[in-house]
Amino acid sequence: MAEPGPGGEGEASPAPKKRRVAGGERYVPPPRKLSTGVSFGPAHFAETSYYFEGGLRKVRPYYFDFRTYCKGRWVGRSLLHVFSTEFRAQPLAYYRAAARAGRLRLNEEPVRDLDIVLKNNDFLRNTVHRHEPPVTAQPIQILVEDDEVVVVDKPSSLPVHPCGRFRHNTVIFILGKEHDLKELHTIHRLDRMTSGVLMFAKTAEVSKRIDEQVRERQLEKEYVCRVVGEFPENEVVCEEPILVVSYKVGVCRVDPKGKSCKTIFQRLSYNGKTSVVKCLPRTGRTHQIRVHLQYLGHPIVNDPIYNMEAWGPARGKGGKIDKTDEELLKALVEEHRSKQSLDILGISEEDLNSGAENKDCGNSSDCTKSTRADPIHESSCPAEDTEDPERDAKDPERNDVAACPPNSDSDLETLEKNKELGSCENQDGQTGEKSSEEKDPLCAECKITRRDPSPKELVMFLHALRYKGAEFEYCSKMPAWAMEDWEE
Repeated sequence: MAEPGPGGEGEASPAPKKRRVAGGERYVPPPRKLSTGVSFGPAHFAETSYYFEGGLRKVRPYYFDFRTYCKGRWVGRSLLHVFSTEFRAQPLAYYRAAARAGRLRLNEEPVRDLDIVLKNNDFLRNTVHRHEPPVTAQPIQILVEDDEVVVVDKPSSLPVHPCGRFRHNTVIFILGKEHDLKELHTIHRLDRMTSGVLMFAKTAEVSKRIDEQVRERQLEKEYVCRVVGEFPENEVVCEEPILVVSYKVGVCRVDPKGKSCKTIFQRLSYNGKTSVVKCLPRTGRTHQIRVHLQYLGHPIVNDPIYNMEAWGPARGKGGKIDKTDEELLKALVEEHRSKQSLDILGISEEDLNSGAENKDCGNSSDCTKSTRADPIHESSCPAEDTEDPERDAKDPERNDVAACPPNSDSDLETLEKNKELGSCENQDGQTGEKSSEEKDPLCAECKITRRDPSPKELVMFLHALRYKGAEFEYCSKMPAWAMEDWEE
């Protein structure tokens, strides 16, 4: 139940100290100043633990609080009305059961009556049972660590920071929990499915200094990828503008109304079926390299978005797509649904059932500007690709994941008998051994058995090979799939 605020977890809770008020009057706390420089600490990392299975890193389900202040448009409306009109992903029976279970709190007091009318500055808290998709078990390799920066080689499938359905299965949390690297400042981002060089600053001063180079386009970036077919031997420059089609699913396309951008490509090798190509993005638009390669007719071999049948026989070559945006999105989702691979997109059935596409979201994964979308289901961590200076807000936490809708009202009623929620599992911190789970009667995810992706499905052949600034240059090893003699 949280429309993500600009501070995410830095959004302070109302002061625990209560003020005396007149009989029958509800105390509404004053607004609290949002903290800056949000970081994660032991309490966040201790929420749950990892285990490893089948080449995957998995997170034990856990309870989590979504928090938000009352939005202006909610003032004067009952909590029941807000739930029924804006939180449509859940039946009203869910909220009634959640209230009985003590999971809904208003100004830190348990909500007993959903007919209560909301006031300005009211603070809402909703406790939900949270499941995260698995990611690759491949470890994060630390390339450089000094007093100023931490530079890692990010594996494919890991988001950089918490967003959508991901929180513990993110680079930020893994570095904090397993390497004791905390309070890191994000300098740039990589798409979840992109691997390679990823930089973090250890101080705000260093972050600001490098960020200025990013914004002034002084940062040289070199990527490598493996694409379909025989890429031209000569240098290819693509300057087609790119437009975001969907922030929720994370889909872009070439369009005259899009943002200007430029990518330089140079073929490195060709094995008779696929080509290894060096990519030099001169701008940092969302999915820029992937969209430009698709436009050129050489999409990345295993791109789960831009090399799909949903784009038509030509797969988007030359920008020719014989579908409306809505038809394209539906076709992409259906193609992944048929393959039981929605997790590869970072979305779930619950995300899709939450309503129409959210085009009010401000900037891709930093989707904090929405005003009309369902506040629980605003985003599913779509496009974090590259480091677009116009959208690189440093917001390390986002509360934008849904409480799972229950399967039936009868399931919800069982919560009345459950006086203690407890933790979902025995959080023993051990890896390689999954402890017995306690099912949550409110959580639909607990009732679903999902197909795990294979480790191979969690790799996309796009890798950030080198980042060079005015005072630094960081490189990673060439991935195995980029070797000249590599074969599928």
